[in-house]
Amino acid sequence: MSSEDGSATVELALLVPLVLVLLIVIVEVAVVARHQVELVAAAREGVRVAATNPDPANAVVATRAAIGDGGDDARIGVHRPHVVGRPASVDIALTYEIAVPLLGSFAVPLSARAVMAVER
Repeated sequence: MSSEDGSATVELALLVPLVLVLLIVIVEVAVVARHQVELVAAAREGVRVAATNPDPANAVVATRAAIGDGGDDARIGVHRPHVVGRPASVDIALTYEIAVPLLGSFAVPLSARAVMAVER
């Protein structure tokens, strides 16, 4: 037997946890990116409603519906002037919790903003 017997097993045992943590991080980054894209789409949907409807509450309802499950925790701000042609805006802020095994949880603040001219 040589002195290197079993060294591949030890190296694999040391490398597997690192690879698993790296995979978990990659998946969580992808999930956070997906939530950010969803927030941008929700802000666009909300500002479309705000640009055509004078009641800001309707824009908030449309934005929450577009966000989906996490919409109840989102802070939504709607600015809608009553002058046609002026910009209406919808701002969304949301904190997303990432729970990584063995590392704990992290809060990631996400936000989105959309602006559109008031049509009526």
